[in-house]
Amino acid sequence: MDNTSYCQSCSMPLDGPELWGTEKDGSKNREYCKFCYQHGVFTNPDLTLEEMKTRMISRMDADQLPPDILEAAINRLQYLKRWQSPVK
Repeated sequence: MDNTSYCQSCSMPLDGPELWGTEKDGSKNREYCKFCYQHGVFTNPDLTLEEMKTRMISRMDADQLPPDILEAAINRLQYLKRWQSPVK
């Protein structure tokens, strides 16, 4: 069984504390990665789900990740916490 947790914004695997975002007090946030969430706020608060998909496709293509991994990450986005709530 896969026990990997994923960023609830971009779906990046959160394999360890070095990838976790931070709260205002500097403590680690285990739900979001450091690229999406810093100092208690989203790094790009106005980003839409569609814009996130575009960014991920561009980034993953640049990293030459296999199409099945890209597809799984993109398909997972709509179910993540950030995209479930109308309030950012």
